[in-house]
Amino acid sequence: MEIPITRTSLPKQKYTDESKLGFGVVFTDHMFIANHDEERGWHDARIVPYRPLEIDPASPVLHYSIEIFEGLKAYLYEDGEVGLFRPEQNAARMNRSAYRMCLPPIDEQLQLDAIETLVDLERDWVPRAPGTALYLRPTMIGDGCRLGVHSAQKHIYFIICSPSGAFYPNGIKPVRIHIEDAYVRAVRGGTGNAKTGGNYASSLLAAVMAQEKGFDQVLWLDGRENRYIEEVGAMNTMFVIDGVLTTPAINGSILEGITRMSVLELAGEFGIPVCERAIPVDELFEAYEADALTEAFGTGTAAVISPIGELEYKGKSICLGAEIGPVAKRMYDTLTGIQTGRLADARGWTKIVPRKHG
Repeated sequence: MEIPITRTSLPKQKYTDESKLGFGVVFTDHMFIANHDEERGWHDARIVPYRPLEIDPASPVLHYSIEIFEGLKAYLYEDGEVGLFRPEQNAARMNRSAYRMCLPPIDEQLQLDAIETLVDLERDWVPRAPGTALYLRPTMIGDGCRLGVHSAQKHIYFIICSPSGAFYPNGIKPVRIHIEDAYVRAVRGGTGNAKTGGNYASSLLAAVMAQEKGFDQVLWLDGRENRYIEEVGAMNTMFVIDGVLTTPAINGSILEGITRMSVLELAGEFGIPVCERAIPVDELFEAYEADALTEAFGTGTAAVISPIGELEYKGKSICLGAEIGPVAKRMYDTLTGIQTGRLADARGWTKIVPRKHG
């Protein structure tokens, strides 16, 4: 569909040092926005100059966290084209999250058209240095002017773009992970499988406490028995146990990660056995003691693959070394190669952004 574009009259000065981009600090000139109400459904889809949203102080997103979001990246290829990685999966997951949070679904083709049009318009903002990308944040919020715990009367869907620096500017370094045994992030039947801000807000205290002890992130256990491995704050988790790529099964309390899905599909192609199941935390330590646990890593949009060098739980540690393992490295090299166009995409995972407005 054709999306009306209002170009900014005050373009921002673009960054000059891509090594200092960081994450989510710099934002591009434009944003996509659409509105929804019960009478008209989704309407007024448009691209406008980046600016603050106008919402009422009684807007339900402020009081009841009625909100969901997605995250994906646009990559600059060596031939100058810009590509997206499996954006249709982000659009589908946005609607799954919307259902769980009592928000209206938004046509997946409209989502893809909005992403492509906005990225095309902002293609000069896609950074060029190795490991960098243009991060995209589609978001939907409940809006209106009415207090009370109920679904929102109005809604806003918007997409903003942020050029982001390399996740590993000095090379891939394994992270130190604390396995949390007091707080929980989500429970089965809750909102753990929805990409909603409340999940991340509730994880902050444990993350801060872990960082004060020198750890990088927190690995959560299940909320019912506090026994089974779930996910790290912004990543799904995987373990190589007796040569089998083992990961927690999707059970309603962890996010259905797109990178996770891609890794499991690649593992099948590479002949690596895969097992999705409940993983007791004690089993990890038993496997480590038996030399059966050889690798652990996280999967997610930001890092793609994040090797885990240490897992700490109740004073005991699993130490897996200071280098990325062979399975994690193969997955990282393959995925980043496909994402950036350096490797051929035989799976139809990438989408070249058409040149119309940039």
